[in-house]
Order: sequence, then C-alpha cells, then structure tokens
Amino acid sequence: MNYRLVIVGPPGAGKGTQAKNVSEDLGITWISSGELFREAIRSGSEIGEMIASYIDNGNLVPDEVTDAMIKNHLEEIDPRHGFLLDGYPRTLSQVDALDSMLEAHNAPLDAVIELKIPDEEIVGRLLSRAQKEGRKDDTEDVIRHRIAVYHEKTEPLLKVYRDRDLLVGIDGLGTIDEVRNRLVDNTRAFLRENGESAE
Repeated sequence: MNYRLVIVGPPGAGKGTQAKNVSEDLGITWISSGELFREAIRSGSEIGEMIASYIDNGNLVPDEVTDAMIKNHLEEIDPRHGFLLDGYPRTLSQVDALDSMLEAHNAPLDAVIELKIPDEEIVGRLLSRAQKEGRKDDTEDVIRHRIAVYHEKTEPLLKVYRDRDLLVGIDGLGTIDEVRNRLVDNTRAFLRENGESAE
C-alpha cells in the first residue's frame, strides 16, 4: 500500500533503525534526512561543510537547506507512491513546508509516528554509542543540548499532528524487534481505524 508516513522522536530513540525496518515491512520508500545530510557532508561541498558545522554542535540544520533537500528527494520518488520520512519535519516551519510539498502532489500524510523514550535513557544510549563508534558529536553536553533542542523545536509539531488526528504514539523501549513489531501493529491498527487499508 502507498502509505505516507512520518516518524518523529528524540535523538537516540532508534528512528533510523526502525524507519528502515518498518519501511521494508510496509513496502514504502525510506527517506532519511540524516542520510541526505551525510551524503552532502561526504561530498566535501560547501553546503556539506555547513551542514556538518551545525550537526557537530548539536543544532538543527537551517530549515531552508533541509526543506530544499527533502523537496528534491520527494520529487524524485513521487510521494503518491508512499514513503516514510525519518528526521523531517523537525520544526513548525518544516511542517508548513512539507504540507506545501505534499499538496502539490495531492499526497496527504496518513499518519505520524511518535517514538517515545525518556531523556535519561537517550543520554545513556548515545554515550554508549559514542564509545563504541567513536562519534565526536556525541559528548554528554552535546547530547543534552540535542535533547533540549528536540523539546524546544520539535515537540510543538506533535500537537499540530495530534490536532489533525494523525499522531500514533509508540513506546520506544525494548529490543529492536519488540519496538518494530509494536510500531507496525499499532500503525496498521491506526490506519484501519482511520479508513486506510492496512493490509
């Protein structure tokens, strides 16, 4: 089915892992803003260097840069055929931008998945990952700053989607498979309840 979904959650909630798995389960394209950023950084371009400077300090990449990257990618895949957006939108301005992009293609969202996880669990996960992978951007100060930015900039958009009856809350604690099964089952149930075929 051509589901059009967004997954939202704090850094370290497992969005990337779950989005990749769930997009495979549902047969839709996974679009990761993080992957698009990493491609730009690897290119060594001026815009890639600018993106890296924001990410290394735990800040969000400016809306106009992110919006343009997502818009270009959506046009390449044709959003009517379904997608799972991971890491976008992250601000209220990006919600408006995404609305405009999808309206242009007559491809409204079907659901927005919120992965819920306590702040201290996030800190522990990301510090552990930083040690294993040698990630210089994951110091405790930067991690806590990223969490604060999430609460300030991204959490407000959850109310927007809740008011539109699109929000599906998912407990993000547990093994990867436990969260994956919970996410797929709850999302399918939500789509059925809201008139979308979830088979």
